[in-house]
Amino acid sequence: MDTTTLDLTTGYLGLTLRNPLVASPSPDNADLGHLRQLEDNGIGAVVLPSLFEEQLSARARWLDDLERNTEAHNPEASGYFPPQVLEGPYGVGPDAYLELIRQARAALDVPVIASLNGATPGGWVDHAAAIEAAGADALELNIYYVPVELEQGGREIEERYLQVLSAVRAKVRIPVVVKMPPYFSAIADMASRFVDGGADGLVVFNRFLQPDIDLSRMTLSSELALSQPEEMRLALLWVAVLHGRLRCSLAASTGVETSEQVVKYLLAGADVVMTTSALLRHGPGHVATLLAGLRAWCEARGVASLAEIRGLMSRERLRDNVAGVYERANYLHLIAHYSSHQAYRALFGKGAHHRVP
Repeated sequence: MDTTTLDLTTGYLGLTLRNPLVASPSPDNADLGHLRQLEDNGIGAVVLPSLFEEQLSARARWLDDLERNTEAHNPEASGYFPPQVLEGPYGVGPDAYLELIRQARAALDVPVIASLNGATPGGWVDHAAAIEAAGADALELNIYYVPVELEQGGREIEERYLQVLSAVRAKVRIPVVVKMPPYFSAIADMASRFVDGGADGLVVFNRFLQPDIDLSRMTLSSELALSQPEEMRLALLWVAVLHGRLRCSLAASTGVETSEQVVKYLLAGADVVMTTSALLRHGPGHVATLLAGLRAWCEARGVASLAEIRGLMSRERLRDNVAGVYERANYLHLIAHYSSHQAYRALFGKGAHHRVP
C-alpha cells in the first residue's frame, strides 16, 4: 500500500497530533535543541520535564523571607539570590521553566505539554496559571506520593489525589491530564473519579522509582533503572479495560522500546503512546525508527488510519466474544495452557524434550 495513504493523525486532550508518539518527561527535554531534534524525527508531541512542588515551595519561602528581610532588598546583599534547590533535579528553576515553555512553543509546531509534580494541595499549584500563560498547550499532573504511614487509609489517599487535581483544575483552562499510579485498590473507579474531577486525560501509568541498595557503600543506590518492554503488561491491561468507558483521552506509558509495543498499546485502546527510556537509550532518532515500524505494521495489513485498529483488543471490543476477557477467563486460560511440557522447557531450555515417566 502507498505510504501516503496511511493516516497517523491522532486526537489527544482535544489537540491534533500528527501521530500517536509522545516524548514523556525526561532530563533531555529541558534542552531546546533536543526538543527540535525530536520534532525533526517525527514526534507527535512533547512533555517537558516536571516542575516540582519542592521547587515552588522553596521559591515561595525565599520570596517571603526576602520581603521580611530589609537587608535583602539590597540587590548586592548575599541573600538576594535564591538557593540552589530552586533549580530542581533538571537544573531548571520556576522562572526558567516558564521561559522554556515560551521558547519551545515558539520553536516547535507540535504540541508542548508542561508537567507539574507534587503530592499535597497547597500554594505551589498557583504556578499552574503561570504555566498556562507561558503558552503550554496542556498540563500533565504527576501526583507522586508514596503513602508510608501505617494509619493512613486508602480513601484518605484517594482524596489527596483528587484535592490536588481540583486545586490545579481551578487555576487553568487548558487540558489537564493526570498521570495515574497503578496502586489504587480500585483503579477503574479511581480513573472515573479523576475524570469526574476535571481530568481531560489519564496517563496509564506513572512509574514510581523504587530504591535499590548499594551493598558496597551501604547506601540507597542512586542509579536510575530505565523501563523494559516486559513492564508494559500492567499498563496494557488497564488501557484495554478503560478504553471506550471514560470520556477522556488515554495515554499509555512504560516499556516502549520498539514499534511492537506501540502497536500493542494502540490495539488495547491508547490514544497516544509515551516513551522516555527508549529515547534516553537511543536518542531522538529513535522516534523515526518507531514510526517506521508502526507504518510497516499498518501497511502490511492494509490499515488506512489508526482509528481502524485503536481498541480492537480492548475489553469493550472483546467482551462479546470472550466472557470475562481481561478478568478471570484469561487468567484461567493462561494457566490451563501452561502445560508441564512448557514448564519443563522453561526450566531446561527450548531444545529440551520432556518425557513423562
